[in-house]
Amino acid sequence: MTRFRPRAIWLLLPAAVAALWIAQQFSWATRFPKAWELPVAKTVSKSAAVVTDNLSWLTRLFATAIEVPMTLVVALLSEGGALTLGGFALDLPPLSWSGLALAVVWTGWRTGGPGLALLQALGCAYLLFFGQWSAAMLTLASVVIAVPFALGAGVVLGIVAWRMPRLDRWLVTPVLDLMQTVPAFAYLVPTLVLFGFGPVSALIATVIFALPPMARVTTLALSRLPGAITDLAAMMGCTRGQALWRVLLPAAMPMLLVGLNQTVMMTLNMVIIASMIGAGGLGFDVLLALRQLDIGRGLEAGAAIVVLAIMLDRQGRVLASGWSRGQAMSRRRGLGLVLVLGALLGTTLLGQIHAPLRAFPESWQVTTGSTMDSLVAWLNVNFFDTIEAVRVFLLMNLMNPIRIALASAPWLGVMTIVAMLGWVLGGWRLAVLGLGVGGFCLVTGLWDETMTTIYLCLTAAILSVSLGVPLGIAGHRWPRFGKLLTLAVELLQTMPSFVYLIPVVMLLRVGDVSAMIAIVAFAVTPVIRYTMAAFEAVPPALTEAGTVMGCTSGQMLRHVQLPVALPTILLGINQCFLFSLAMVVITALVGTRDLGQKVYIALTKADVGSGLVAGLCLGLVGILVDRLFRAAAARIAPQEPNSHA
Repeated sequence: MTRFRPRAIWLLLPAAVAALWIAQQFSWATRFPKAWELPVAKTVSKSAAVVTDNLSWLTRLFATAIEVPMTLVVALLSEGGALTLGGFALDLPPLSWSGLALAVVWTGWRTGGPGLALLQALGCAYLLFFGQWSAAMLTLASVVIAVPFALGAGVVLGIVAWRMPRLDRWLVTPVLDLMQTVPAFAYLVPTLVLFGFGPVSALIATVIFALPPMARVTTLALSRLPGAITDLAAMMGCTRGQALWRVLLPAAMPMLLVGLNQTVMMTLNMVIIASMIGAGGLGFDVLLALRQLDIGRGLEAGAAIVVLAIMLDRQGRVLASGWSRGQAMSRRRGLGLVLVLGALLGTTLLGQIHAPLRAFPESWQVTTGSTMDSLVAWLNVNFFDTIEAVRVFLLMNLMNPIRIALASAPWLGVMTIVAMLGWVLGGWRLAVLGLGVGGFCLVTGLWDETMTTIYLCLTAAILSVSLGVPLGIAGHRWPRFGKLLTLAVELLQTMPSFVYLIPVVMLLRVGDVSAMIAIVAFAVTPVIRYTMAAFEAVPPALTEAGTVMGCTSGQMLRHVQLPVALPTILLGINQCFLFSLAMVVITALVGTRDLGQKVYIALTKADVGSGLVAGLCLGLVGILVDRLFRAAAARIAPQEPNSHA
């Protein structure tokens, strides 16, 4: 096992003490002087204005290219209406709810059997009977348009990265890392400035946000193909292009379909967030309910988002696994597809005569809004003291001490500790990265907001680890509980981040505690997953050796299993912190004063400079945390034995 550098460890404490002593002697070392700050946000805003003024023709062209298919899909799935192409106008009716539901259930039956068909049928029933069908179809229309654009751009970028490894290492991978750590809200600001308020702008932001996973999966899938497949393409006389499109990509299709599923889920999540700039659909309903504190309506719309996410996720997984097993479309399935399409067309045409086929009757719809409002009122009346006691306990004993410590810490001391920690774990490159990230937050004037962000994420990570690690160990030890836990984790991971705000707001109102609990609910899932996976990966030989030595279950856990599982658990904690950073921007809606609030304010003011700079701070902090945790996990991971020993 690799050990830390002794000299680095002994130098870390004296360096931190020296930095703190300097901070006590000089005011500039405690509070970063305003005169040293740079007008980065203003420069970015001016540059964006120049780009907008000179490239407006390009943005209009791009917006038009997206607007035409988006109008068509929205008309078919949700609203209907006239579609104009040149001088030709076509009045399109929306596809009938009965035909669409039948097509969804049939697809589930043919690809996943009765279980998936039942799941899809229950999902459609919820959307119909709770009056969420129209908003869900509008959200689905955005997903249908955004996914092909994100898929095409991601595959092309992944191929380029695979073809040119040096470009991938020095440019593509760092850019994708930054794109995946920058919060989703930050994508909305520049698209709002360039393309204006509306669904087109929201769709473009969604495409950019959903692109990275497909690019990464494409590069990974192509790089993992056996060399024999490439040799086979060469023996067949294929050119490089023919080998790529006719041999390599089809061979990598199972993994590419997994990436497609991830792209669909990220698209759905971003479409919900993009409702703030005109996307409409379920996200707009949740946002409006949060603003009006309409808990019943918000929960129904939030549940509809979860239902739609589960339906898309399960269907995508089944399609990916079916392709990997080599399942083909039989003639019988082709006939069924023709019949379903005929039923869809027939019910749509009949819907022009018979209204219940066109739109689900309102008299059949139900709502739990009044019941949920009454339940929330009852909880607040009968459990107010308990809820308030928990809120005050968390605030006074966990959150406030961390917040005060980080807010009062001199910047020079924090920078020194971060740099030395980077040097201890990963060498001088990681130390330089730490100094660069801290320096960017300082010169942009966002140091205080960065410390507030770290305070929220740190408290959330402490609670997530305190809950997630014991739950993961219990899930590994008791398999039945582990299955239930896995099901709960999958459900939490399919819920878009907006949904987490609804229950905490209705019980705890707005504030840091509400934000922190919403972050914990969102970020605890990777801790549970990685902990269960880490303990399942412990070699049975070690467990048997511990049993032979007479270890109790507690001794087995502390001295045998936990040391081996710790590197993987650290990666789970790393993901937990990254999830927390992603959720921080969403919690800006409940009154936090961190980098997320800066991004949210910039969005409301269309201030592209402030929004991008705050988003970059969040992204850079995420990259630094990721590198530190990965370096720590690599340091304590057991090394392969030397074959020459």
